[in-house]
Amino acid sequence: MRQAVEIEKGDLDVLCELAKKHELAIYLGTIERAMNRGGHSVYCSLVYINQEGSIQSVHRKLQPTYEERLSWAPGDGHGLQVHPLKEFTVGGLNCWENWMPLSRTALYGQGENLHIAVWPGNEKNTFDITKFMAKEGRSFVISASGLMKKSDIPEDTPHYDQIIRSAPEIMANGASCIAGPDGEWVVPPVLNEEKLIVANLDFNRVLEERQNFDVSGHYSRPDVTQLTVNRERQSILKKD
Repeated sequence: MRQAVEIEKGDLDVLCELAKKHELAIYLGTIERAMNRGGHSVYCSLVYINQEGSIQSVHRKLQPTYEERLSWAPGDGHGLQVHPLKEFTVGGLNCWENWMPLSRTALYGQGENLHIAVWPGNEKNTFDITKFMAKEGRSFVISASGLMKKSDIPEDTPHYDQIIRSAPEIMANGASCIAGPDGEWVVPPVLNEEKLIVANLDFNRVLEERQNFDVSGHYSRPDVTQLTVNRERQSILKKD
C-alpha cells in the first residue's frame, strides 16, 4: 500500500520528464493508490504518457484475476481510451483483460491499430493471445512481460521458507513479443532473459490487412450488434 503510486501527488513526474526529454511514448504498469476512491484500495493500472510528457490515460484493470482479487480492487471503463502515436492509434490492456472480447472491442471501435498488452510474465499467457489479437484486430500487438526468478524473492518475505521450498528456479519466464497484423511474429517470445526489444513497425501492413478485414469498419454490422461502454470514472461521490 505504501509503495503504491499516487498519480495525483506526482509520483510519475520523473517518468513524464524523461518521456518529454527523449520524445518517448510510455505505457507503464503500476499499482495505483486511488485517492478519488478514498486512498485505501489499490488498483492494477496501466498509465499512458505521451511524447510531450503528459499523462493521457490511467486504465484501472476491470477485473483482477483469480487470487489478485485479494489485493486489487476492480476498475472501471474510464481508461478504455486510445491515443495518437505518429501514424498509429495506440491502446492497451492489463494481463487477462486481453482475453476479454468486449474490452478489446472497445479499443477496436476507437481505431486502435497498435495494441500494448502488459503481463506479469509467462509464455503460456503471451504466445496464443498475442498472435490472436493481432489477427483479430489486424493490428500490431506488443506484449511486454516480466521475468521472475526464485532468487528475486527477498528473504524477509513472510513465509519465505514455504514459498521457495517447491518454487522452480524461474517462476515467470518472460516471453515478451511482437506480432504483426497478419498474426505472424515480428519478434517471437523472448524467454528466460531480460532484453531490450527494438523493432520498426510498418504502418502500411495495417492498411494491407484491413483491406480484407476491418473489425470495426466494413466488416462490422452496427445495425445488428453494438457495444455500450461506460467510460465514467467511478466514485461514491458525484459532482453536482
